[in-house]
Amino acid sequence: MSNSFRQNEILEIARRDGRVTVEGLADHFAVTQQTIRRDLGELSDAGRLERVHGGAMLPSGTTNIGYEDRRSLHEAEKARIAKACAARISEDVSVFLNIGTSTEAVARQLVHHRNLLVVTNNINVANILAVNPECQVIVTGGALRRSDGGLIGDLATQTIQQFKFDLAIVGCSALDQDGDMLDFDIQEVNVSKSIIRQARRTYLVADHSKFQRTAPGRIASLSEIDTFFTDRPLTDTLRSKCSEWGTEVVVAVPEGA
Repeated sequence: MSNSFRQNEILEIARRDGRVTVEGLADHFAVTQQTIRRDLGELSDAGRLERVHGGAMLPSGTTNIGYEDRRSLHEAEKARIAKACAARISEDVSVFLNIGTSTEAVARQLVHHRNLLVVTNNINVANILAVNPECQVIVTGGALRRSDGGLIGDLATQTIQQFKFDLAIVGCSALDQDGDMLDFDIQEVNVSKSIIRQARRTYLVADHSKFQRTAPGRIASLSEIDTFFTDRPLTDTLRSKCSEWGTEVVVAVPEGA
């Protein structure tokens, strides 16, 4: 069976079942799991499936992927983005880190930074940075979203409004070609807007898969971002817009690439 026929059938199975697994597809087509991973990778790159741990699912424009699946997606890319971002963060500054697996990757790169004040509405970020004795961590409070350790709602927003951060590091669930940052939870959108308002500079960390998704809530435009850290070059149209807006784009490529 050719790749195109197999991939079309994979899409049909995903539409029928909502999700496919590498192991199940390899058995179904009598091919190796490596072949299936390659198919799923190509379908993901084309925006037709969303890779999750052990398989893939249809992309959604109204609900987010589960936290555990998101954490395993594009781990190497997120690590490169986080490393590039952390290299721009000096010591002796105040930083806000919001909800998301990309900002958690940045937190892991900050465990050896000195004299940081980190405010966060992400329980996972607080736990990561708790091992750094040179980092003061303040958690905003708010309604706990148990699915991913995020704190949202009015209390989180009110806490954020008490600060003026040197730097905010934010993520998002989706990015469109207009340069708009999008998310699924309207309460989280409102918190993210407050974070950007209270920051002197804002960095966005988002891998290429965010351009293959959509979400209903608008956070802000890339025109409001100082530096956008990602892992693949932008389209010519969006790169031109970022240039007009004065938004720096940093593409974190693999070493030696």
